[in-house]
Parts: sequence; C-alpha cells; structure tokens
Amino acid sequence: MSKSTEVKAVAQEIVKVIPLIMRTLVVEQQSSSYPMSPAHFRLLTILANHSCNLSELALRQAVSLPTMSNSISLLVERGWVKRVTWPQDRRQVVLEITPDGRAVLVEIKSQAEARVAELLDKLSPDDLKSLSAGLAVLEQALSPVLCPRPNAHAQIKRVSGE
Repeated sequence: MSKSTEVKAVAQEIVKVIPLIMRTLVVEQQSSSYPMSPAHFRLLTILANHSCNLSELALRQAVSLPTMSNSISLLVERGWVKRVTWPQDRRQVVLEITPDGRAVLVEIKSQAEARVAELLDKLSPDDLKSLSAGLAVLEQALSPVLCPRPNAHAQIKRVSGE
C-alpha cells in the first residue's frame, strides 16, 4: 500500500470515528446541569486558554461576526463570559471566561471524561497504550491547525450573504 493510500485510509477512519466521539460528548454536555451546544462548549474551551476578541473567535470558529456575537451574548447572559475593555486600546473589547464559566467547563469536562473512561475501561492495557500513542500522534498532526484556511471566513460571508 502506498503512503498516499495509507494516509487516505487513516483519514477516512478518523472522519468515521469523530462523529462517535462527538455524539458521546454532546450527550454528556446535554445531560449536565448546564446543557449547552457544542459550539458554546468550544467557545468556553477557547476562552479558558486565552482571551480573544469577537473577530478572532469568529475566524477561529469559521462563523460570521453576527453569529459569533449572538453566541457570546448568550454566554454573557449566563454569566460564563464577560466583555472587558482592552487597557491599551479602549476601543477594543476582549472576551474572557468568568470563574462561573470556568467552573461549568470543568464540570462538563469531568463528566465527559468519566463517561469516556467508562467506555474505554473495556479495552485491554495494550489497546489503551496503542490508543494513547495514536492520539498523541493525531494531536501533534492537527495542533498546528488553530484557525481555518486563510480565506475560510470570507467564503462563509459570501455563502451567508453578509
């Protein structure tokens, strides 16, 4: 099997498995004390790592500014995100996760991790080692992809008519 054929086969397997993982995580998010959409969960996760402005988040999530603004407004209403004026430029507003938002994120993540651990408990020690090694390689391969392709946001704007 050529490398390109093998790469394509592995890519197909990853794309096949991701919906199973996402479905498991979404079920846990929805059954938590703080049900939220996967998009809102991703926003809290991003903001837990560093503050961003609205444009950065919209670009990173490949959505329009109005869509991102609506999502952030909901998270602000719930008290999970706050808007902060940037000290160096008062015209800039930065979004930060609040302590309540961080607590919600920790709770949902720990519930999801517990459920996934329950499912993985059926694996043999060798399978767990293989899975862990594979996930480390996958993370290394995908981690440089922090933002969508350079023109993705412009393409979304054209498609949505904004």
